[in-house]
Parts: sequence; structure tokens; C-alpha cells
Amino acid sequence: MTAHGGRRSQAERDAMTVEIGYALCSAAFAAAVVFGAVAGPALLFTLPHTAALLLLRAGMVLAPVLFVWRVVSVLLRFRASPQPSQPGRTSPDS
Repeated sequence: MTAHGGRRSQAERDAMTVEIGYALCSAAFAAAVVFGAVAGPALLFTLPHTAALLLLRAGMVLAPVLFVWRVVSVLLRFRASPQPSQPGRTSPDS
């Protein structure tokens, strides 16, 4: 919300929408990479049943955990960062 407690401006709503989209896309990409790195060998190579099952389950656990962690960390960082008061300016003195 704005500093005076009013409604959010269109620019603030747009910025949040973009940030949510970035958080979801980057989290999906990171989760896919981790799943591929962990479970990929079980899918590509002939491994003992126990090892293949362990790798697949580890990938199925790590990928969603990383997804949630990435989304939360991006959105918390966005919320905590101060936004410039005027577009294109980084500080009031510039």
C-alpha cells in the first residue's frame, strides 16, 4: 500500500503482478533443473531398483520444496525492497 495508507496505484499493482510472474517462472525453472539433476540419472541409466527409486523420490521431494522456497524468497525480497518514489530515480537526491 502507499505510504499514506490508501489504495495501491496501478503501477504498484503492475509491479506486484510482474514480480509474482517472475517468482513463479523462476521457481518452476529451478525446480525442473533440480528434479532433472537428481532424478535424471535414474531415468537415463539402468540403475539398481533401490537406487533408482531413491533418486526419483529425492527429486520428487526436493523439487517442490525448492519451488516454494524460491517463490517465498523472491516475494519477500520484493516486499522488503524500497521502491523509488519516481520512475527512473534511485534516490531522492538524484
